[in-house]
Formats: sequence, structure tokens, C-alpha cells
Amino acid sequence: MAVAGRNTLLSASSNVQNSTADNPTTEEEDGQNLWSSILSEVSTRSRSKLPSGKNVVVMGEVGCGKTTLVAKLQGVEEYMRGRGLEYLYFSVHDEDIDDHARCNAWVLDGDLYHKGLQKFVMSAESLPHSVALLVLDLSRPWLALDSLHKWASVLREHIDKLHVPPETMRELEHRLVKQFQEYAEPGSDLEVGTQRRNAEQEEESVLLPLGDNTLTHNLGLPIVVVCTKCDAISTLEKEHDYRDEHLDFIQSHIRRFCLQYGASLLYTSIKESKNLDVLYKYLVHRLYGFPFSLPAQVVERDAVFIPAGWDNEKKISILHENFQTLKADDVFEEVIVKPPVRKFVHEKEVLAEDDQVFLVKLQSLLAKQPPVTAGRPVDPTNRAPSGSPRTSNRSSAANVANVMPMQSGGQTSEGVLVNFFNSLLTKKAGSPGPGGQPATGSSTPGTVRKSGSKLGLTDVQAELDRISSKSEMDTGNSSPPPAENDQS
Repeated sequence: MAVAGRNTLLSASSNVQNSTADNPTTEEEDGQNLWSSILSEVSTRSRSKLPSGKNVVVMGEVGCGKTTLVAKLQGVEEYMRGRGLEYLYFSVHDEDIDDHARCNAWVLDGDLYHKGLQKFVMSAESLPHSVALLVLDLSRPWLALDSLHKWASVLREHIDKLHVPPETMRELEHRLVKQFQEYAEPGSDLEVGTQRRNAEQEEESVLLPLGDNTLTHNLGLPIVVVCTKCDAISTLEKEHDYRDEHLDFIQSHIRRFCLQYGASLLYTSIKESKNLDVLYKYLVHRLYGFPFSLPAQVVERDAVFIPAGWDNEKKISILHENFQTLKADDVFEEVIVKPPVRKFVHEKEVLAEDDQVFLVKLQSLLAKQPPVTAGRPVDPTNRAPSGSPRTSNRSSAANVANVMPMQSGGQTSEGVLVNFFNSLLTKKAGSPGPGGQPATGSSTPGTVRKSGSKLGLTDVQAELDRISSKSEMDTGNSSPPPAENDQS
């Protein structure tokens, strides 16, 4: 710049000298006009330098992608996340005047404990040179509306504490209203000049009044609502059964909020690099007055862009035409509900062994066990030790097994019955049972009647003797047939 300016001055001097030699009468007037034009150009360039001290204040919930968003605007891939209040920046370049500037970006922590740190960023003097970014996480849409109202109230509370003079505050509010009313939809016949528009030099025009729900919460500060992670829309449809009407319902409520605060709306995606360039151009347009010619975008559901001044209640109502099961006046929290948390139980995976290996192990275990032959008496070593308290509580079936071991082949079923009844008759009331415990009523069933009188043992013994003698005679004459032996 300095070299170019010097060359310009030298060429101007030579021109003045040449004109002086040719026409001495007009040389002084031409020289003064030339110098005046040069000084005017230098003065204009000095005034048109990019201003410094512009601020972008970023707010949002924890994990919504605030720092990542600003880092992408800065062009940084690796960065460190901080706590409390983070400072980043992104560069601004004006090709017309070949000037650079640094736009400050302050990222406030998502914990409300740190909201007091706004005083280091936004003061009464820096308020006219600031823009607020309210960041939403579109992968968690059930938090969207509550998050917007929360951070907007935090912003309003801080601005109220600044004690901005009333006339200054009215001027800032009027500036937002005028920008909203003067918005013009870019068209094909719109000429984008290289020079910035100067609002103070423009002629006054007739402006239409605002709608009933437009700029009802005027903070005097431009607000841009940025919905990050718009690539999660497909995940919401697959995992949580979201339909188009749910997405339109979410968008309509967000747009109503933006209309109340005079805010712009932008859907972005870091993974897909969607609308990041639009966000950068729009921020430098609002802060530095750069020309902006991108139109509004509402067709693509994951790339929505609505600049301040474009939207109104009539355009929002177009979304309601696609509602089938929802209504425009439904409560947001009742429709967009947080899905239940799915608990994943991490169980250790057990692999089944091969069938042949399992059968070989089972065969080896069976080979180690002693063989059991049908009709073999019970091993006396398996009996409970004498005096064990379990003996008296054993069931009658267990007592029968102890006193009546299974007989081998060659004895009829009548002989088995004889031995069983003889064993019962040999036990008297009070005689010790198996294991040395007294025989109870449960271990010798049928020996005592309900009235308490004993049975006639003589008649029973005579009948048993008769059955026994008959059995012995049958055994001596012939052996039992195989069928009867199998039945025993």
C-alpha cells in the first residue's frame, strides 16, 4: 500500500509539471484539483478500514457443539476445549480495500454457574458491536425450546444489568426494527454493489408495520439461532419414529421464537460441512455490513436458512398444512418427548463347546460313578449316622425303604408283602426306629387308631402265617414265571 501510494504521488507530480509547461495559465488550478482528488481518495480509504472490536457471543447447552462450530469458522481442526469462558476468533477479509480484521468469538460454558462471565465480554459500549449466537443440539430436539428460552432470559438479564442509557437502548431497538422491515429478498435482478450501504445517507422510505408476534422481545442485539447436528435427523427417524410432521412441528416452534426476538435461523452440520459458509457470510454481513445475497432456504429440511426479516406468521402456517396427527397449538414438551433411556446389560458371552467334546466329558464322568444294579440292597454306608436329627423327620416312604430292601428275583410279591408286614409288627410303640430314634406315628403308619386302642395282633399274625405258608408251598413246587418276576 505504501509503495503504491508513493507511485501515485510521483505520477501526479509529473503530470502537474507537464501541464505547467504546456499551459501556464491553468497549471495552478489543475494541480489543486489533482491534489484534492488524491487526498480525498486517501481519506476515504482510511475511513473505510474494517472496524475492530466486533464480538460474537455463543451460548448453548453442554455438548451442543458451540466450540466446534466456532473452530470451523476459524479454520482450526485441533483445538482445546475450556471451561467457563472460551476465546476464539475468525478472520475477516475485505477484498475491495484489501484489509483484514479479527472478529472475537466468546463461547460461554453451558453451566449456568458461569453466566456471570458475560460481563467480561459484553458491556454497554460493546453492545452495539455484538451478535449473539444461541446454539441448539438438533440430535436432542426435546431440549430445543426450553434451551432457547433459558439462554434468551440469561441474555436479557445481563443486558438489563448493563444499565444502558434509555436513549441508546431505544436507538438499538429501532435499528433492529428497521433492519427487519427493510429486508429485501435477493433476486436475479438485484445488483450487488461493491460499496457498503450507509443507512444514514439513504432516503427515508415507507416501512410496513410489524406483525403481532414480531419483535415482541426486542433486546437491541442481533440474535442468530444455530441448530447444529442436523445430520441426526435420519437417526431420529430410524430410532425414534420421527416423521415429517414432527420435524415441521419442531421447526415451526423455533421459527416462532425467532420471530419474537427478531432472530435468524440456520441449520448446520459439522460432519457434512453444511451451511457453515452461509453462517460465516451472514455474520460478517450483520457485523461489518458486507453485502449478502443468499436467499432464504426452507425446502431442504436439514439445511434451513431464514434471515431476519424474511419470516412471518403466514409463512410459518405453511408447515401446519402437513400435520396429520398433530396440531399447531399442541404443547411442545407433550409432543416432542424425551425417549426412555435404554439400559444395555453387558453380559459376558459364553461360547458353547463342541457337541463331541461335551459328550466325551459326560462319558468320562459316568465312567467314574459306581454301577447301580437293579435289586441291589442300599449301601449301608450311605445311611445317615445314628442319632442324626434328620432320621425322625424322614417321611414314611424313606422308612419303608430302610426296613424293606428290594429283593432279588426268585421271591414272589406275596413274600415281599409278608416281610413288610412282619417288619411292622416287630416294631412296638416306643421302640427305637432307624438311627436310634423312637418310632413315631408317622414312621409306623396304621399301628394306632384314632381312638387310641391297639389292633388285635393275634388275628393279624394268624393271617400272615397262612399267607406265608402258602407262599412257601408255591415256591417249592415251581419257580415264578418270567412275567411275574418282571412285575415284581
